[in-house]
Amino acid sequence: MPEFCKVERDGHLLVVTLNRPDVMNALHPPANFELEKVFDDFVADPDLWVAILTGAGDRAFSAGNDLKFTAKAGGKLDINPKGFAGITARFDNPKPLIAAVNGVAMGGGFEIALACDLIVASENAVFALPEPRVGLAALAGGMHRLPRAIPLKHAMGMLLTGRRVSAREGERLGFVNEVVPQAELMAAAKRWAAQILECAPLSVRASKQSAYDGLDRPVEEAMRARYEQVVAMVKSEDFLEGPRAFAEKRPPRWTGR
Repeated sequence: MPEFCKVERDGHLLVVTLNRPDVMNALHPPANFELEKVFDDFVADPDLWVAILTGAGDRAFSAGNDLKFTAKAGGKLDINPKGFAGITARFDNPKPLIAAVNGVAMGGGFEIALACDLIVASENAVFALPEPRVGLAALAGGMHRLPRAIPLKHAMGMLLTGRRVSAREGERLGFVNEVVPQAELMAAAKRWAAQILECAPLSVRASKQSAYDGLDRPVEEAMRARYEQVVAMVKSEDFLEGPRAFAEKRPPRWTGR
């Protein structure tokens, strides 16, 4: 059983809960390596199609790096190659990740959320990349993902000041998909997951890979590029099942194969 997170399966959905509430779900190397294994298994499991990532308690999604642990270690830490929570430096996952942000998402915690494809936030959620205030920088993807998620001037306003942004402002800026009351957060995240699960899983993965890989290309080049998830979709049983179900006026029976 995992020590620093909780893992629950619900059909094709995986729910992962960061479980260090005594330190506001801040993560240290043992937690990051544990979560790397969790998400390795998620990516490899053909029966898991979507994951939700949240934090234990109602105070914090994640306060990022466990600075007290870092200080005690004298800065000599094992760095996980897949990054915070095993996902901020993971680029091999075509499956959708939903961040259910239930409170503070600071530094690496915000970078974890930005590494997910959707962010659903509770009304008490707060986001920031405060690293410059302590002589650091958002090196786990924050400096690159935030300017790709919202207009550059707004991103620079956060990156250069380390200021805190509420859930409602995050929604206005465009990096939060939906804000809900705290008590409704997981229900909202699961509602988004359910809508994704209504779609063909290989079509979802093809859409995710194509959107991200095509971001920095001219449109014509992006459209002509070859994406392995698109190839897998076209060769799949679901590629035939979708039109067949539509013609027969019935719900499709997706297999992910």
